[in-house]
Parts: sequence; C-alpha cells; structure tokens
Amino acid sequence: MVKDNETVMNEFNELVNMTPQELKKWLDEQQSQESGWSKDDGSETVGHDSGTRIVGILEKYKKSNDLSKYGEDDLAHMRKVVSYNKRHLAQEAKAKQDTDSKSYKSLKNWGHDPLKT
Repeated sequence: MVKDNETVMNEFNELVNMTPQELKKWLDEQQSQESGWSKDDGSETVGHDSGTRIVGILEKYKKSNDLSKYGEDDLAHMRKVVSYNKRHLAQEAKAKQDTDSKSYKSLKNWGHDPLKT
C-alpha cells in the first residue's frame, strides 16, 4: 500500500532530525562521502547524493506542514528517504551503538542522526 503524500511529509519531517547546516557539515566529511553504494557513474554514493537533495528540500520548505507547497519531485524523494530510514532503523540497532558503523554513517547521509533520538 502506497502512503499518501501527507503521511510522507509528516514522516519525513519527523525522521529527518538533522538541520540543513548539520547535514551540510556531515556531507563535507570524508567518511560521509565514502559511505554507501557508489552510483553507476562513480561520481558519489547514492546516500551522499540523497543527503544533498535533503538539504535542498529542508532549505526550500523549512519542514512546512503545508502539503501544497511541496513539488512532486521533492515528495518522491521524501518518500525514498522515509522508506530508507524506517527500514534501516528497524533493522540496525548498531547505528546507535557504533558511530564508526556503516549503518550510522549511512543513516546520517539520509538525514537521520541516530544519536539525536
């Protein structure tokens, strides 16, 4: 069952617990850039690219609760972010225990700092 856009917006605003500034700082770190699956063109990892898009969404909408402000492309990416974070938070308790783990670094690339929850 596909979630409606309002649910996606609300869950995105809840799960993405990093500010644009925190996420930008993290994305500038080498460990962020090396974490996750590489894109086919080898330019950057999928998660790092996602983090860059999340920063743009956060800066553009400022976690607005007005669904009419969000564009379809942004909502589609927000849906991916929600799915990724929920799946990995359910599977990987290690992210909260080990800040050197792939899980921790990957979740941060997707806008969720496990230590903030």
